[in-house]
Amino acid sequence: METLTQSLSNFYNSVASGFGDWGLKLLGALAALILGLWIIGMIMRAVSRVFETRHVDETLRPFLTTLVGFALKALLLISIAGIVGIPTASFAAVIAAAAFAIGSAFNGSLGHLASGVMLLIFRPFKVGDLIKTNGAFGFVKEISVFVTVIETFQNETEIIPNSAITSNKITNLTAIGNLRVDMPFAIRYGSDIDKAKQIVLDVLRNDVNVLSGEGKEPRVAVNNLGVNSVELLALPYVDCNNYWDVYWDTRQKIVEALGAAGYEAPLPQRIVTMNK
Repeated sequence: METLTQSLSNFYNSVASGFGDWGLKLLGALAALILGLWIIGMIMRAVSRVFETRHVDETLRPFLTTLVGFALKALLLISIAGIVGIPTASFAAVIAAAAFAIGSAFNGSLGHLASGVMLLIFRPFKVGDLIKTNGAFGFVKEISVFVTVIETFQNETEIIPNSAITSNKITNLTAIGNLRVDMPFAIRYGSDIDKAKQIVLDVLRNDVNVLSGEGKEPRVAVNNLGVNSVELLALPYVDCNNYWDVYWDTRQKIVEALGAAGYEAPLPQRIVTMNK
């Protein structure tokens, strides 16, 4: 009986001792986690302020911030594993195995990540640029690790996976700094072409959104001789931000100016001959 009592007492003491040690380690790990996340938050805010004061490119900020945050949290997890008593080498092996499994499961996401890195390295566009890609047309608001955010002229937010962008055509309308808006219009055969060109040219020169200067002077030219009309083309240069103002409003001004000058809309024409 005394032997049984002694055995139970030794078992209880062993369990209590082990639970006490693990309890202290778990409490220490929890405290380290809370303190570590708080410190990481402070570091990330400081990093963001440094990026702003050093005028780091807005295109790179989200990517660098995500990278720094990920590295700091990985170091925190390894430190907590050491506190709990898990060997660092074993924990690193577990992380590597988990990373491999996650990478296999999210193969497409890794493709987006690689494409995001390519966009940041080769810089076909940056935040604020006006681009056309993958069916979207608008200003780039953010280039993150996995996706690019574009705000269209309809105030729609297009979120496009980076791999879809790098695998398709990218048209950067901001790279040069201005755009030419080609606006066709037509007049009837027999109308005064030079006068029509001058009327349209006056409209363009009086438009505050149309650029002027060396290499940017607006022009009006004959573009095509159609079946029923002479097609002319107005060629103004504009700032990217004023693209739609000129595309819609200036086009209306051209129509109104030609109408006020007596130019009527072209109509289908047929020549009928009578055989005697």
